[in-house]
Amino acid sequence: MKRHVVLVGLSGSGKSSAGKLVARRLGNKCVDIDGLIESGSGKTIAGMFEEDGEPAFRAVERATVTRVLGGAPTVIVPGGGWAAQPGNLASVPENVFIIYLKTSPSIASSRLASETDRPLLGPMPEADLTNQLRAREQHYMEADAIVETDGLTLAEVVDELVALARKSAGW
Repeated sequence: MKRHVVLVGLSGSGKSSAGKLVARRLGNKCVDIDGLIESGSGKTIAGMFEEDGEPAFRAVERATVTRVLGGAPTVIVPGGGWAAQPGNLASVPENVFIIYLKTSPSIASSRLASETDRPLLGPMPEADLTNQLRAREQHYMEADAIVETDGLTLAEVVDELVALARKSAGW
């Protein structure tokens, strides 16, 4: 039986880039949760954080992931903080295979250097990512599998993710 493949990890770990390519290789689609939230709300994620606050965003994020998990198995990419929110990992159904894309804050920061729309990253993104990793890694480590992305090309990360999806998630 196919299971959803959910990619978790810090912003800049490659979840969105890899997720799209993994889904294509598996003949499926990738659901980018932030993109789905933005299209449904008419606001950017940064705008939601600014106007509504992080707790309101996290409630919408949780509801959106729950709704997507109720559908046909697919590749799902939630935001970097989703896995660390209380109850989110504990409430995923059995038809979910979670993979942690592990990356160092310095590599993640370099990947995000040109991005300006990350509400939880300030003028010192590497320090922010280091603090986020400290707070979140215990949750990320609850994943069913871990792919260490530092030192790998995107193609190599995708190869590992596809192999895991085929071996452990029924693809």
